Amino acid sequence: MSLTHLFWTIILFIFGSCTWCAIPVHHPSAEIHSLEEKPTQERIFQGMGNHHRTITTQSAETQKYFDQALTWAYGFNHDEAIRSLLAATKHDPDAAMPWWGIAYCEGPNYNLPITPERSKAAWYAIQNALARKTQGTVKERALIEAMHKRYAMPIPEDRTELDRAYADAMQTVWASYPDDPDVGTLYAESLMLLRPWKLYTSEGEPVEDTDTIVQTLESVLKIQPDHPGANHLYVHAMEPSNTPDKALPAAHALDNLIPASGHLLHMPSHIYVRTGHWDKAITQNQKAIIADAEYLKLSPVQTMQHIYMIHNSHMLAYAAMMSGQEKEAMKAARLMQAQANDGILESFGPVLDRWMCSVYDVQKRFGRWDSILAEPAPPETLPITTAIWRAHRAIAFAAKRDFPNAEKEYTSFRTVRESIPLEVLAAGDMDDRFLEVSDLFIRGEIALQKQRWNRAIELLTKAADIESTLAYGEPPQWTQPVRHTLGAVLLAAGRYAAAETCYRKDLEKWPNNGWSLFGLSRSLEGQGKTDEAKAVYQQYEAAWSHADEAISTSCKCIPKT
Repeated sequence: MSLTHLFWTIILFIFGSCTWCAIPVHHPSAEIHSLEEKPTQERIFQGMGNHHRTITTQSAETQKYFDQALTWAYGFNHDEAIRSLLAATKHDPDAAMPWWGIAYCEGPNYNLPITPERSKAAWYAIQNALARKTQGTVKERALIEAMHKRYAMPIPEDRTELDRAYADAMQTVWASYPDDPDVGTLYAESLMLLRPWKLYTSEGEPVEDTDTIVQTLESVLKIQPDHPGANHLYVHAMEPSNTPDKALPAAHALDNLIPASGHLLHMPSHIYVRTGHWDKAITQNQKAIIADAEYLKLSPVQTMQHIYMIHNSHMLAYAAMMSGQEKEAMKAARLMQAQANDGILESFGPVLDRWMCSVYDVQKRFGRWDSILAEPAPPETLPITTAIWRAHRAIAFAAKRDFPNAEKEYTSFRTVRESIPLEVLAAGDMDDRFLEVSDLFIRGEIALQKQRWNRAIELLTKAADIESTLAYGEPPQWTQPVRHTLGAVLLAAGRYAAAETCYRKDLEKWPNNGWSLFGLSRSLEGQGKTDEAKAVYQQYEAAWSHADEAISTSCKCIPKT
């Protein structure tokens, strides 16, 4: 689910503070010693694909539930996986691997650190697995012993040594079984969990272990190209890199691989938005939304999955914005509002705060100034959203040339901004530079509406420079690239060569986006590069083939360039 590093910093607080959560936190295996202590929920889901891992069991039902659980886990639905694993233990109480699976699923994952409650559940689960390990194969015993290194009792405050010990143990297992795609996937994931969402520098260069992660997953995918977990993790391993196109085969593999998993249907969009396949990104999130709606009918008690579901709508809105599909974007943004009802916001407000700006972002993107001004204020419990709401109102008033009210809203924005604790921003892997972009953008908008071109260019250039250094996110923290506005201002000022450079930089980051393709064609035309301008305009028309209407500018704040 961002998800930029989706709430890694604050989710521990949210999930660990059950006393105030409006949504019940469901940890199915907490402190289980025997089957009688916890009821199980038996359900075989349709659309779970064909992934299979043979385990030592005399029960066909246990094998079936284990396979289903592993697929759910590979799709980051660990709670549903645990429910299947508990069913597996019921059908074969002597099987060790379902308990190994519970210990795995209760542990940390790429989007969620472990809580004390889950640590305790994982500890008891691995004890159950150890008690039964002699029933399994040598390889199963190796996996169980490796998982055993992941947990300790009493629970340490710092898990660093445990996580490294688990990764080292999985390296040994992978070295022993280099033809086992599940083992390779688990080893790669163990390395990813040493620094979740921190596999690259801000310039997209790999850090320690990242090359090993990538190479391991590539080895797995040579063995099993349709492995759901390896494809999922490979998307995450490549999306922040300078070569996200390398993950296009993984994205394509996930397009329809596990129809029941909304998150796995959504995952290709992480690569599609990085590589300019905007319509495919829209399609995948549409499919994910439908799949999740069906899933909720069968399994309505959820926690983390609500975040993933809202994330689908957010990514859909962003991809539609970037490809000119206003109606689709607003539909998705309104769905986000419906999904994030009062109970969800009460429990997950700090996680969702930045995301809930989506309606205002769509309205700004398409120049719906009156709609922005008519939009009700967000809840006071969403300070980042409130700040952006104020910022967008300032921009709307500026676009309407109502400068007194624009300045008034800018002052209100500054007041809200200054009241936001830095730890709230840090929780979403943001810092105050995110709001500094907004600050510069407002002032740039006011300047451009007064046709103070040099001042507008100065402010927007600073904003674009900061935007380019913000932490990676999907969608990005700033969903309307500043260069779309900066380029329009440069065109309006007759600085065609500078506009060309601006648009080309944006297209390097966001390939095939129609806003910059249109602006680039205009900048080339302004320089007399007629043939090149025509070729780029044709690219724009192709990129804009599903848009609601043609555009005459890369930023609606300047009606025509």
